[in-house]
Amino acid sequence: MSDPEVPQPERPKDVNDVVDSANAGLDAAAAAGAGVPGTPAATSSDADRPTTTEPAVDPDLAAFEAAENEHPGTFATPELNDPKYLDDDTDTRASSWKSDADATAVYTPPAAHEQSAMAGAAYSSADDTETRIVPSEPAASEPIVAPVQQQPIFVQAPEPPRERGNRGTAGGIGLLATLVFAILYLGATLGLGAIAGDVDGTNIGEAALAPLTTWGFWVPVVVFFLGFWLLGAFINRGRWGLWVVFGIIVGLIAYGGHILGALFEAPFWLLTASEGNELVGSQLFHPLAIAAFVFGRELTIWFGAWVARSGARKTELNAEAQREYERTLEAGPTLSR
Repeated sequence: MSDPEVPQPERPKDVNDVVDSANAGLDAAAAAGAGVPGTPAATSSDADRPTTTEPAVDPDLAAFEAAENEHPGTFATPELNDPKYLDDDTDTRASSWKSDADATAVYTPPAAHEQSAMAGAAYSSADDTETRIVPSEPAASEPIVAPVQQQPIFVQAPEPPRERGNRGTAGGIGLLATLVFAILYLGATLGLGAIAGDVDGTNIGEAALAPLTTWGFWVPVVVFFLGFWLLGAFINRGRWGLWVVFGIIVGLIAYGGHILGALFEAPFWLLTASEGNELVGSQLFHPLAIAAFVFGRELTIWFGAWVARSGARKTELNAEAQREYERTLEAGPTLSR
């Protein structure tokens, strides 16, 4: 079974086809005019009839009429008949054509095809317009790169390492040294009481608790702690040799603490100047004052060794942190991804 034929739309006539058809019509009109006489012969029967002259057929007009009949609308230009497109010369030509139309129809000159008129207008304006070649689209081989605005990158410089101090460690170790000093000082007090016969096995408990409630016991203990911590703050991360040399200062501070404790125990605000001087003179060579000096100096030396070891460790950590900081500066800034 064959497929049904689909009607194809009529293709528009080409200008050349129309011109060829018009030329063929001109040739046919010329051939027809050659065999037709312009004026018929008069006969006797026609003598009484009025004589009439038939107008001659214009072959060009006949050819254009034939072409217009075959291709309607090809040569017609309605815009040219519009009064707004007519000027004085057009009216003059139209009146001259109408005056000659006694025996023939009014001749309307054929206008060019709309496409031909547009082409003529384009060619007429080509002389006044500069020719420009505009590419329809960018070439595929030339990639379009959009400008990228580079954003500033802020890099924070590394901070130098903060040195580790040893003063806090000296204070903590000083508390332990002070506790040992208090125990030794209390033992010396009980030993002197036992030598004097005031302390024995029956009242040793009461004798041990009695000094804990007096100024004479706690003032030297507190003064020793302050002396030890101040020396640790001064030496900081220093070597143990500094503790050995300057430990005598802590011993003297503890010695002065014993005398100051005796003044608070009196109390000194109730004493006269002479009584105060006598009290201080009696405590200068007291066995507990000498014991406070010895305990203060020795404890400073031995506990100072512990503080010095901690200070050496802090010194190594600080040096390592400084080296790491210098390596970071030499490496320069890096962008983390």
